[in-house]
Amino acid sequence: MTSCPPVLVSNNAESLRLGSIQFSQELKALGITPFGSGDSSAGMEYELQVAVEGKAADVDLPISIYQSNFFRNIEKRVGRGDLPPSSIEDIRQFLDENRANVWENSWVRIKKERLGALASRVFSTDLLADKQYPKGPQRGDSQRFHFQQNDRSHIRIPISYLLKLAFAEILDRNSLPESLESCGHSLFSYFQSDNTSPEILSFTIPSAQAGAIGPLAARETARTFLLTQLLGQFANSHYGLKESGQRAIIYNAPHAPYRQKRLNDLVPDGYYRHLFMSPCLSGWERGEEKHKYMALCHRTLSRSQLNTISKLKDAGIITNNLIVLPNTSNTCLANNGTHVSLGSSALTRLATDPGSSFTPGVEKYMGDLVIKIVEHFLPLFAGTYTAAPYRVDFADFHPESVLGFLPHELDYTHLRMLWRRWKKKADIQFCGRSFTPFGPRKLDNMLSKVLGLSGDLIPDFRLIDYFITLLSTESCPALDGMPGNQERLKAELAEIGIFDSRMSIYLPYRMRAQSQMGYSGFEGRIYSLFPSFLEDMAQAVELQNLVTAVAYSMVLDGKVVHQDIPDLPPVESERRQMFFATAIGVPTVYIRTNTSNMFLVKILKHVKQQRHSKRYRNYLRIKVSDYQQALISFLKIEGAELTDQLQATPLLDNLHERLADPEYSASGRLVYNSIATSGDRRKPTKIPADIFNAASEKYYRNDLKKAQCSEGLAVLEEDCLRLEQSGNPIIAEIMCTNTQARARSVTGFFDQIRNDVLEETAAPEDLVLLLHLGLAVVHDLNTQR
Repeated sequence: MTSCPPVLVSNNAESLRLGSIQFSQELKALGITPFGSGDSSAGMEYELQVAVEGKAADVDLPISIYQSNFFRNIEKRVGRGDLPPSSIEDIRQFLDENRANVWENSWVRIKKERLGALASRVFSTDLLADKQYPKGPQRGDSQRFHFQQNDRSHIRIPISYLLKLAFAEILDRNSLPESLESCGHSLFSYFQSDNTSPEILSFTIPSAQAGAIGPLAARETARTFLLTQLLGQFANSHYGLKESGQRAIIYNAPHAPYRQKRLNDLVPDGYYRHLFMSPCLSGWERGEEKHKYMALCHRTLSRSQLNTISKLKDAGIITNNLIVLPNTSNTCLANNGTHVSLGSSALTRLATDPGSSFTPGVEKYMGDLVIKIVEHFLPLFAGTYTAAPYRVDFADFHPESVLGFLPHELDYTHLRMLWRRWKKKADIQFCGRSFTPFGPRKLDNMLSKVLGLSGDLIPDFRLIDYFITLLSTESCPALDGMPGNQERLKAELAEIGIFDSRMSIYLPYRMRAQSQMGYSGFEGRIYSLFPSFLEDMAQAVELQNLVTAVAYSMVLDGKVVHQDIPDLPPVESERRQMFFATAIGVPTVYIRTNTSNMFLVKILKHVKQQRHSKRYRNYLRIKVSDYQQALISFLKIEGAELTDQLQATPLLDNLHERLADPEYSASGRLVYNSIATSGDRRKPTKIPADIFNAASEKYYRNDLKKAQCSEGLAVLEEDCLRLEQSGNPIIAEIMCTNTQARARSVTGFFDQIRNDVLEETAAPEDLVLLLHLGLAVVHDLNTQR
């Protein structure tokens, strides 16, 4: 096993501790509060869901499957009797019985002649093996993007890349002011996709110098989402997708599509990667290498989930050999969320100052401790501001399936406790006894009907289905403040088949080091789906900033040191169990009466109701809801100065309301709208999983997308009105280029086209105008920085 050299680490720890004390004194002398009023900036990464609407004969995904060697080989083997008829019948059923005609994560097919001059050049460049060498060879897989049909050249590309080509068409218009060309070309690299779905980087970086960081981040998100929608609508029209029976759809959805999970059970892992892993055409100089890296990630995570079975046996959760083996292909990389990175302008400035004591080592030492503190507060976010409701039927309620990657994220004790409490919470009980499925689906379905067992509704399934965090080992902690600690942990986990050392570290809250990222701060990876940008996301980012500021302040003041939160696997698991319990909806957790986590002890002093567990000796039984209220009290009391400085009292009052009224929370509102979309008036746990999950996805594709697009239109209109009133010449020039908009005010133009945009019937020239206006706003905001 890879181990940490204890003597060197001990000496280094002392020097870093002393360096941190010196830096704290330096900040006090300067009067600086990291992440305090006016100090924070925010950058976002949006993982979006895409789909193509159309008949199977017109859409790339079903066409590709029907024409594949995989499909033909299955047909031949069934014909010879080597495989049962169900092997091909199940695939045909998946392809032929898609009533909604929606194909998640399908590519699109375009006539090559439709590409404009700039888009053609961009496409040719992105097909290079190395984009730094324009005269070099093409990627080895370049032919998969080309095909002939009716003697005409066509291309097939992911929707993530379609957005980039559509953006190139927008920049190629004569109506684009010259002053926006440079800004536009700089945004090409913001269109990325390394997993399955598009990843869009925020076009601007809001700064708290212009106001509260939460609302500013939410406005940027709404604006970027709208511009993405406009690009999608323009592509559908300009590239003739609608004419050819295809309609590209881009929307927010948190978990892997229900039908994609079904297809994953029908095809080998290699073919799944061929269908759904992004080719990484945009965002990287050597895209084919990045694509191979993502294939490595998929293989590693698929193998990792298989390795959870041995841990479940060791934990006593699986007590016999009657199990359902997880697929050798895992869909976790198809989960989507929003990553919010907060930067401190003060820390960033000091990190580049040769005279400052804020060295990379001190940044790491203090940053790891901040992360450990912040992790205690994560239960405030899941379900309240963001959620991913998902139904699991009784027949699918196998621990080796529903527990996801939790066996790698929690220690055996907390895993057993969580599973026992989850079974009690789920609707799988009969006569006071919990039942889990036996394995044969017909038997389990019959048992479900006879005994009335319906499974469970998980409030934030993404946090369970995705590998959120790595649990430290006894010899290699991830957050002890020592340089290289995470590399050592990854190497050790690679030796036991849990991870790969070439992959980035998985943590719910990650440090962003100035030497690597160009700024000093932290990235939150805990957000699944916001029902509203301007209401939910604005509040969430404000809370993230407040918690980070309070944590950093406590570290600087010496109120919390590394020894207060020991870097031991049971201690990590103890604090993280509350986060996962919140995501699952489990109402209680258990904490050792003699816990060595002194910071957790401080929080527990604010828990009004706690008692000794009757089941688990030497453990306290804590309600998750009481723990959440204790966190709010802790922030109000221990973080009173920063709460006042950031004017966060209304924020905490709003959070209290969300926790007190489940229907007001993000999870409650998403569940309500999913039920309404399904048309089924029963309790959500009584609605079959396939119906509920399909209704959720339909709600995300339609009504939620329209509501979020409406938020984006309101933000963009306010932005343009501000520029118009300030006499911005670019806005005036853009408005004059459109005959319908000429002599109209910004408000008049938005009133004219608002409904057309929401109904996706806007004329191409209006979409171009809106996109040019959006680019002018982005240019103005980035110029201000």
